[in-house]
Amino acid sequence: MRERAEMSMLTNKKILLFISSVLLLSAILAGCSRNNRSISTHSKEVTLALLIDNQADQTGIRAVAANIEKKYHIKTEIETRPSGVEGHQVMKTRLATGDMADLVIYNSGSLLQSLNPGEYFVNLSNEPFMEKILGPFKKSVTVNGKVIGLPIGSAIAGGWLYNKRVYKQLGLSVPRTWDELIANSEKIKAAGKTAVIGTYRDDWTSQLIVLADNHNVVSEAPTFPADFSANKAKFTTTPAALRSFEKLAEVYKKGFLNKDFKSADNKDGLKMLIDGTGVQYPMLSAMLSTMKKNYPDQYKDIGFFAQPGDDPDKNGLTVFMPAAIYINKNTQHIEAAKKWLAYFVSSEGVKTFLDEKSLVGPLAIKGINIPNNTIPAVKDMLPYFNEEKTTPALEYLSPLKGPNLPQITIKVGSGQISAKAGAELYDKDVEKQAKQLGLKGW
Repeated sequence: MRERAEMSMLTNKKILLFISSVLLLSAILAGCSRNNRSISTHSKEVTLALLIDNQADQTGIRAVAANIEKKYHIKTEIETRPSGVEGHQVMKTRLATGDMADLVIYNSGSLLQSLNPGEYFVNLSNEPFMEKILGPFKKSVTVNGKVIGLPIGSAIAGGWLYNKRVYKQLGLSVPRTWDELIANSEKIKAAGKTAVIGTYRDDWTSQLIVLADNHNVVSEAPTFPADFSANKAKFTTTPAALRSFEKLAEVYKKGFLNKDFKSADNKDGLKMLIDGTGVQYPMLSAMLSTMKKNYPDQYKDIGFFAQPGDDPDKNGLTVFMPAAIYINKNTQHIEAAKKWLAYFVSSEGVKTFLDEKSLVGPLAIKGINIPNNTIPAVKDMLPYFNEEKTTPALEYLSPLKGPNLPQITIKVGSGQISAKAGAELYDKDVEKQAKQLGLKGW
């Protein structure tokens, strides 16, 4: 009996020792597993998807992404979408279905507002990097008091590119009033050259005279953007705004356009300007980088001036704010996305982004100096900014921009309908959009 009891006690001790060993081993393995998982999580690279227009130059973005990957182990996968109206529909669809990239590059201003952006993009108002961003840009990406985007690239000016060489040959000076512009155009026409280049095959270019006139409109009617948004003012009932369509009609009536203005495209227009066969081109300054690339020996012949109004003392520039980067609210990597944005607007990030680029206007980020090799036509814009004689384009002061404006301006700019009829069509176009957006007063 005693031997059996001793044997039983010995067996129980072995069993307890075995169980303890198993528990100890399990604890060690669990600890190793936790440590390995911690190490794996720490070292694992995050991948952010970034959606961009398929027509955009990706060089700067890819350079920034490469630096971010080295510094923070955050990879960037670039996805593309179509440009224009098709791209806008893609944005709407992907946002509505929850199939949006972590980071999105898209317009600021009215096109952004039409996406119901407050529902889909992260509020960045309190992020430290927002202190670097200029106030006018912040307004263009503010929804319900919350800033949701960061600027990418430089501001773009809407005005007139002109051939300085031909201007000098004909003894012309940069116009400060619309009458002076008309007088210059008459002299250019008399010299056998195209006074105003038209490229309506690319329909968006037909809008420029109307869009670039907003500084003049606001100078004469300061409350027009707010009243326009609230259905208290219209293009047809506001003389300063109707004047924008009248200027477009006048250019056609006076025979200043090239004969093939309906079939010529933007590429043709830039070539005419460089060659000097066409002398003035209502255009966005964004085209300056294309000119520098395609005409490296001649682009310095091109200058820029703001679209003049009727009062030389109010001469100033209409400015289109840069596109912006937004963070999708549904991203699984919110902190990585914020880190991406913080680097992008840092001095190093901006320098990296601009390294292979030519500025086409001033930046919306504080403390960044414009390089010495800046395109001469961009330097022509700086006095307007330094003297604070700039006004954002209407689409950055109002959520309204009718989608059919290019078709309307083609009709006005080719004499198919009058300036008044064009303004009436645009007022109706805007009314549809305002009701879709649910704006008050409509």
